[in-house]
Amino acid sequence: MSLKRIQVITLLASFVVLHGFSQNNPVIDAFPKGTVLHGNLPYNQDDLPKHLLDIYLPPDVKAKVPLVVFIHGGGWLVNDKYADIGYMRNTVAEIISSGFALASIDYRFATQAIFPAQIQDCNRAISFLYDHADQYGFDKNRFAVMGFSAGGHLASLVGLSKNDNIHSFFMPGTTKLFSFKAVVDFYGPAELILFPGNNDPKSPESLLIGASPLSRPDLAKAASPVTYVDKNDPPFLIVHGEKDDLVSPKQSQLLSSWLTVAGVQNELIIVKDAPHYGAMFDVDDIRNKVVGFLKKQLK
Repeated sequence: MSLKRIQVITLLASFVVLHGFSQNNPVIDAFPKGTVLHGNLPYNQDDLPKHLLDIYLPPDVKAKVPLVVFIHGGGWLVNDKYADIGYMRNTVAEIISSGFALASIDYRFATQAIFPAQIQDCNRAISFLYDHADQYGFDKNRFAVMGFSAGGHLASLVGLSKNDNIHSFFMPGTTKLFSFKAVVDFYGPAELILFPGNNDPKSPESLLIGASPLSRPDLAKAASPVTYVDKNDPPFLIVHGEKDDLVSPKQSQLLSSWLTVAGVQNELIIVKDAPHYGAMFDVDDIRNKVVGFLKKQLK
């Protein structure tokens, strides 16, 4: 997963996400009419632009609703809380139409702060959502997390490590009462030391942990989702492109295998001929799998 490739993806994704949308919220058109937006909420009581999140609520809510936490991709180096929604617009629309809320979060880039800052931010954002559940109408007992690429890595890491109570993964004073009923991982890294850039100090995975994975396998292990797999983890749905040349499908195959060995319910979908990201993941078959999985686990 080279930096050059990440930059190419960023340019393409920016066009997909931004083209044709309003400036206030560039992806609001992806959501059903009547969706209630609470935008740019600061989740850490500071003024960092990367400590903001957006909440999308179904229209005409009569009772507390399940929440899907959405974590964007971008190699831990680029993009924002609008990314990935643009090419997954039909999926996010159906999530809202199915009666779920969606919260899309920002987090600090690896160039701003190295790991574990990213999972600290994710956990802090989720604790904010838990603490304000009554205000926004969430059911605290029905949280799921979904992520894409680097966001898939963070979603998996958040979901797998929560029951391990890793102190360094949380900011001081952060609520730790939340838990997850489900994790949806789209083509996320699972084992950093297996990346081709594991000996390149300028690779995204090296920038994430502050050293090349081969020179600091301890740091790579601490930042790898597979490290935290155990029998008490939530169910997983894992989706990966067959022809992904940025994150090998073997990463998702490895995560699925570890989950299976531990006795954790999981399903791995390898999308034929699909690349690293794009509209091929927003087709009916995959969308039905994702929404069906969420409905089953968050019922």
